[in-house]
Amino acid sequence: GNTDSEHAFCWLMQELAKSHAGVPSVEELTLTLRELAPQLARHGTFNFMLSNGQALWAHASTNLWYVERRHPFVTAQLSDEDLEIDFAQHTTPHDRVAVVVTAPLTTNEEWTAFEPGELHVFVDGQRSGH
Repeated sequence: GNTDSEHAFCWLMQELAKSHAGVPSVEELTLTLRELAPQLARHGTFNFMLSNGQALWAHASTNLWYVERRHPFVTAQLSDEDLEIDFAQHTTPHDRVAVVVTAPLTTNEEWTAFEPGELHVFVDGQRSGH
């Protein structure tokens, strides 16, 4: 890649490969990302999301927000359009969803802001304690 972001992502992938011979557990990868993210942050803004199919890691240099959706699902009002989405029509009582964005997408849901430098892990649609 040619951009700063592409270089940072390639560096991150390289460091992850050096740190783990095999496929790391969610806990191991979280520890490694907690060590690597501050090194990237020293070079400038670098929000990122990374997934291995089991978990989603999200790191905020600047603005990141998340919301967790679960049963009972609400009808969400989009913040930038006069449009509502009834998530109950598209989900089951067993579904859980975490959405990570740079700005809240809806006006009637409780979005949580990341603090600068914060790394969150989401597993099965909810924030994990890792």
